[in-house]
Amino acid sequence: MTDKAYTPAEASAVVRLPLKAVHKVLDSRLIRPQRSRQGNHIQRLLSAEHLVYLRLEAEGVRLLPVATRREVAREIESAPNADFVAVSGSSALVIQVKSARKDVERELKRLHKAQRMAVSDPEIMSGTPVYRGTRVPVDMVAAMLAQGASTQEVLEGYPSLNQEQVELAPLYVAAFPRRGRPARRPWAKLKPLHVARYKLAKKA
Repeated sequence: MTDKAYTPAEASAVVRLPLKAVHKVLDSRLIRPQRSRQGNHIQRLLSAEHLVYLRLEAEGVRLLPVATRREVAREIESAPNADFVAVSGSSALVIQVKSARKDVERELKRLHKAQRMAVSDPEIMSGTPVYRGTRVPVDMVAAMLAQGASTQEVLEGYPSLNQEQVELAPLYVAAFPRRGRPARRPWAKLKPLHVARYKLAKKA
């Protein structure tokens, strides 16, 4: 696992746990993040082992008593390569960690790809993150998918993208939310690159 530190938003996107739930875990001191000062703001940063624990929270560990959850988190941090955690005082309760770790490792690789595929330049779309080498905003593609568009439909409209880039858009937007994002979207008035027309089938 990497030694890189992750923001709560990145952690939320990787482990598929709502950001509010991630902050609740931190506020409850189930795990102890690093703290980094950025101007007047204190940023809490999480390790890869913290992400493994948060993944377990998403899988149901959150239903256990707080003391047990804290014990599980502590064991994962002290033995990062362990495949399971045996909860003290219960011979029947064993937490499987291996699958959660593999899931986190896979999603961290996707996160790295998502981060590399986007670029933010004040001279391009007013700094809105776009796919590298294009003027296609990543958040626009994520919004299209959220509204029900299929990956194929997005690719038909934006042939400069590939399937993986489209599928990574929601992960990127969740992991790297823009602070103070303006309500006006600079790409909203752009004409589509491709328009598809379909005839509706007549009722018999």
